[in-house]
Amino acid sequence: MRNLSLRTRVLTGSAVLAALGAGTFGAVSASAAAPAAETRAAVKADTANRNLQQSTHLTVSAATKAAEAVLDAAKKENQRVSVAVVDRNGNTIVSLRGDGAGPQSPESAVKKGYTAVSWNAPTSELVKRLAQAPNLKDIPGTLFLGGGAPVQVKGAPVAGIGVAGAPSGDLDEKFAQAGVASLAK
Repeated sequence: MRNLSLRTRVLTGSAVLAALGAGTFGAVSASAAAPAAETRAAVKADTANRNLQQSTHLTVSAATKAAEAVLDAAKKENQRVSVAVVDRNGNTIVSLRGDGAGPQSPESAVKKGYTAVSWNAPTSELVKRLAQAPNLKDIPGTLFLGGGAPVQVKGAPVAGIGVAGAPSGDLDEKFAQAGVASLAK
């Protein structure tokens, strides 16, 4: 086989790459075209058959309003707390650490909110369930102490409000309920 010059090898390689690139571009262009009628029909069938589910979520504005209502209620009673509002999946929407709140309170507030929304019940009620099922407290991310309240729409949980830092779970939960109540206004 004859040795090719560097120039010939570069030109040949460039031609091969150009051909491959054109083929790839054509394949990508073809797949980027409008979906076939079968695909459009399948999408319509999915929505018609209710294979898709919609869920309700609080806006950041509503979650902030609730969190501020919690801090206002706590301030009226001279309590220093943190508050977290989590969505239905337990993701934090808003977390506020009140002036002077303890360093453990932000994380505890998130866990209480997550616990309340997960079981669609105030965390003070869930504490009572520990007597029958003590292993509940071992579920990661949960905190079975008073201070969490679910936010419900038509009985279904859409968010949880967790409060931590007051001297008792009863006070924390009272403040959490003030946040829930603010959403009804």
